[in-house]
Amino acid sequence: MNELIDLCKDLIKRQSVTPEDAGCQNLIAERLKAIGFNIENLPFSDVKNLWARYGDDDPLFVFLGHTDVVPPGPVDEWKSDPFKPEIRNDHLYGRGAADMKTGIAAMLCACERFIKENPKPNFSIAFLITSDEEGKAINGTKKVMNYLNHRNEKINWCLVGEPSSQNYAGDTIKYGRRGSLHGFLRIFGKQGHIAYIDPKENPIHRCFKALDEMTQQTWDFKPNEHFPPTSMQISNLHAGVGADNVIPGEVDVMFNFRYSTATTAEHLQQVAEAVLDKHQIKYRLDWRISGKPFLTSSGKLLDAAVKAVEKITDKKPELSTSGGTSDGRFIAPTGAEVIELGVCNQSIHQVDENVSVNDIEQLEKIYFDLLSNLNN
Repeated sequence: MNELIDLCKDLIKRQSVTPEDAGCQNLIAERLKAIGFNIENLPFSDVKNLWARYGDDDPLFVFLGHTDVVPPGPVDEWKSDPFKPEIRNDHLYGRGAADMKTGIAAMLCACERFIKENPKPNFSIAFLITSDEEGKAINGTKKVMNYLNHRNEKINWCLVGEPSSQNYAGDTIKYGRRGSLHGFLRIFGKQGHIAYIDPKENPIHRCFKALDEMTQQTWDFKPNEHFPPTSMQISNLHAGVGADNVIPGEVDVMFNFRYSTATTAEHLQQVAEAVLDKHQIKYRLDWRISGKPFLTSSGKLLDAAVKAVEKITDKKPELSTSGGTSDGRFIAPTGAEVIELGVCNQSIHQVDENVSVNDIEQLEKIYFDLLSNLNN
């Protein structure tokens, strides 16, 4: 396990702030090539992507991850340099320790061990690694999937190594994620002196009833046992010209839906626009989908993961669809089984990001057993 922790440190010390990779993928590729993987570097714009495959036959299992990290923030608030990994109290500290360089190291070491013991597995294995998960997510996994689809290379099983756990590695497996739909709304009124303009022309007044009705809607077609109800949240509301005696001519509102497979983005758009029309509001509304919902409620991959966790931790994992989006949203639409399984997420994107050394070691064992289960 010393080799595993050394690899974690080697990855963390590389300052791969999104969309930079800082040599992480070269390191990963060298080790994968040494055990027989075919290596393809797939750069798109300023983003580096790695596609590495072992074997040509179906089914295909993919480890999905990212080498980019978020900025460290105020360095003087860290107890140690965010890019000089340090072990304190049996925890490994550094930017990317939890999200998700230790996950990548566990994937790699587990795969090396598995291939050594099983040089001819009954399935193919691939790594899809990007440096564009923490950024715009345009030139990373999404572009690689377009490339793979164009040449008819199909993924059957995908494990996303994002930090999915709560208290110890493997206590939670994400087997689905909600979709994310953004709305950018501009409501028009009439600008004028605050003492003379008709209150009905004030766009701020006009928006309140409509927005309140939208937040009270039931958006799902029916309840869904796998997901919480679809929710709408207003994230930003801005109006005014900077003077205290001027009614603004317009109000800008940003809102977001986190929605499940119990509805569709088209339905959400139609209902939202119907509410605005009902209140006779003059508006412009633009939409952006960050990702569609997906669900892998059963299948060989999920069974293999649950079995591996139970063996290594002696406890049954919780199956969850909570949290935000991940790059799994680009894999699931192809029909692949997709799960997320990684270390704890308690410190991700925070100052003094860290992960338990024991959790890193446990995760490598879980990944190894998962591969072994798929091979049976």
